[in-house]
Amino acid sequence: MALKDSFRSVGRLTRPGYRLLTAAVLVLAAVAAVAGAVIGSDGEERPGRLPEPGRGAPRERVSFLSRIIPPPGPRERGRRARQDVPHSVRKLGRRLPLERKVAQLFLLGFKGTDLNAAVFRQLRRLDLGGIVIDRANYTEPGLLGQLGGEALVISRQARRVPPLVMARQLGGEYNSFPDLPPAHAPADLGSTRQAAAEAGQAASALRALNVTGVLGPSIDVGVESGPALAGRVFSDDPEQVTSFAHATVSAYRRGFVISAPSHFPGLGSANISTEEGPATVGLSARELERRDLVPFRAAIEAGAPAVTLSHALYSFDDFTVPGSLSRKVATDLLRDQLGFDGVAITDDLADPPITAFTSIPEAAVRAVRAGADMLFISGSAREQRASYVAVLRAARRGRIARKRLDQALLRILVAKRNYRLIR
Repeated sequence: MALKDSFRSVGRLTRPGYRLLTAAVLVLAAVAAVAGAVIGSDGEERPGRLPEPGRGAPRERVSFLSRIIPPPGPRERGRRARQDVPHSVRKLGRRLPLERKVAQLFLLGFKGTDLNAAVFRQLRRLDLGGIVIDRANYTEPGLLGQLGGEALVISRQARRVPPLVMARQLGGEYNSFPDLPPAHAPADLGSTRQAAAEAGQAASALRALNVTGVLGPSIDVGVESGPALAGRVFSDDPEQVTSFAHATVSAYRRGFVISAPSHFPGLGSANISTEEGPATVGLSARELERRDLVPFRAAIEAGAPAVTLSHALYSFDDFTVPGSLSRKVATDLLRDQLGFDGVAITDDLADPPITAFTSIPEAAVRAVRAGADMLFISGSAREQRASYVAVLRAARRGRIARKRLDQALLRILVAKRNYRLIR
C-alpha cells in the first residue's frame, strides 16, 4: 500500500451534486459580496496577479518535486527575517494609538449565527484584527456572506482597519462550512493536482462570501499508525506533503485568500490532538528539520502570508512550554532559521494545552513576547476582554516591548494590504 493510501478514510466523502451546489453557492455569494465591499477596492476588478507577500512565489515554472527545498545551510542559520513594509503601511501603523495597535493582534471567535452576534458590537468598539467564523456560527451560504460583509461594513463606518474574516476550512468533514469546498479531507485526496483544484474552488467560494482567510491547510507530516490529526493529514511522506503544501498555498494565493498553514513546526507525530489535551512531539530538532519543516519551507516559498503555531510540547524545547508560547519556536526557528516574515498566528488559546498550562490572558501576553503576531481566541467574551486588557497593560508597562508590538502590527497590516483589505 502506498504511503498516501495509509491515510485514506474508510468512508470516502461523496457529493453527487457537488458541482451544481458550488455553482449555486457562487451565484448566491455574488449578491452577498456587495455588502462586503472593502476599503481600497473602489469597485475595481481584482488584479489577476497578487503582489508579493511573504517571501514571494517560486521564480521558475518547473516541477516542484524536482527541486525540493533542502535544509538550511550554515549561512542560512541565524538569519533574521526582514520586513519590506510599504510607506503607506508604516504611516498607518504610526497613526494608530496603542489601544488600536493591541486590538489588531486579536483574532476572535464568537457565539451567534446572525448580525445580532455580540462580536459586531466589539468590532465597533475595538479595532480588532479579525474574526473567525466557525461551524457553530454557520447556517447557510447567504447568511455567511452577510456575516463577513457586516464585519467589513462596520470597519468602514467606524473608520477602523478592515478585519480579517477567517475560517477553519480544511476539507470534507473538517470544514466549518460543510456544504462549501474543499469537498474532500486531505487524506481522501487522490493527488496534489486535485488538492490544488479544490483549494482553488474554496478560495473562489469563500472570497465571494466575504471570507478572506483560512486557518490552514494542515501541512503536517503524519505517522502511519494512530495519527493525532487523522484525516487532516495528507500523507506520512514528507515529499508528498511538501508538494501538497506548495499546491494548496499557491491556489489560495491565486484566489486572493490568506492562508495560514498549520501547525508549525509540525504536529503530525504528536501523541494526541491539541484540541483534546496537552500533546508532545518527541522528534529531535534534526528530525524535525528533515521531516516536518520541509513542507513549511515549501509553503513559505509559495508565498504563504501566515502560519499557524502549534500548541504541542517539543523535545528541542525540553517539553517545557507550548510551541505557540515558545520563543524557540516562534522566533528562533520560524524567523531566524526559516526566514519567514509573514504573520504568525497562534492556534486557539482556549485549547486544553494552553488552559492546562496557564490562563488565557497570560498566554496571550507570553505568545506576543515569544514572537506570535496574532492571537486566536475562540473562548468566552469575558476571556477575550481579559486577554485584550492583559496585552494592553503589558505593552503600557514595558513587559511587551513597543518594538515587538509594532513588528507584529506591521506584519498584519502588510498582509492586509497585499490581499487588498487596505491600500
